[in-house]
Amino acid sequence: MLMDRPLIFITNDDSYYSKGIKLLIDIASSFGDVVVLAPLTQQSGKSHSITISEPLRFHKMEEREGFIGYACWGTPVDCVKIAMDIILRERKPSLLLSGINHGSNASINTIYSGTMAAVFEGCLENIPSIGFSVECHDENADFSYCTSSIKKIVKEVLDNGLDRNVCLNVNFPDKEIKGLKVAHQAKAYWNETFVERKDPMGGTYYWLSGKFIPDEKEKNADFNVLRQGYGSITPMQVDFTAYNVLENYKKRFE
Repeated sequence: MLMDRPLIFITNDDSYYSKGIKLLIDIASSFGDVVVLAPLTQQSGKSHSITISEPLRFHKMEEREGFIGYACWGTPVDCVKIAMDIILRERKPSLLLSGINHGSNASINTIYSGTMAAVFEGCLENIPSIGFSVECHDENADFSYCTSSIKKIVKEVLDNGLDRNVCLNVNFPDKEIKGLKVAHQAKAYWNETFVERKDPMGGTYYWLSGKFIPDEKEKNADFNVLRQGYGSITPMQVDFTAYNVLENYKKRFE
């Protein structure tokens, strides 16, 4: 790998074998050297979980000029941690990319997302970090229509960086993209149900299901931006402090 090219680290939660990550690798390779460490298996909905009760293993999957790919028996955050501490300890990446996720990570979905957890972990490492997701769960989906938008965002961040402790959550509609809009996280919730089923031995088990319920009328909320046919870019941060009520709670409890 060439030291004069940016080093871009890529991971995801859909596994090393997903179509989304392959497109992201192709795009990133036009900007710099690429190192991938992604989960071997599907890790959607893992959020910021880490492996602490069993050993972590990874191995090299492929290598070519300007690219090395590894896969890990772990979560997306495991991938970021082990990459920064072992694989890339001698050379910090210029950029961390996560995705392209098969399914939206707009609105409340952000808190459940393994894709975005990897982005937050990169942010904690002071690496400019971006998560990319598309409103389509089809594992064979063609996301190539997102290429020009992703290139625009990657170039901008490589050229100008991000504010310290800020990362980006980027979501695309499952259709032609009219353009890009900076948006805030929409209010929404999941109306969840557990479907009861029986296994072949007669035992009961449950399968999580639910319906996504948007609860945001502001047109510049990420979910509504997607409904308008635009890609949404939401600046996010790891600090969850509710600063708008901090002083009120000091009066109540101090």
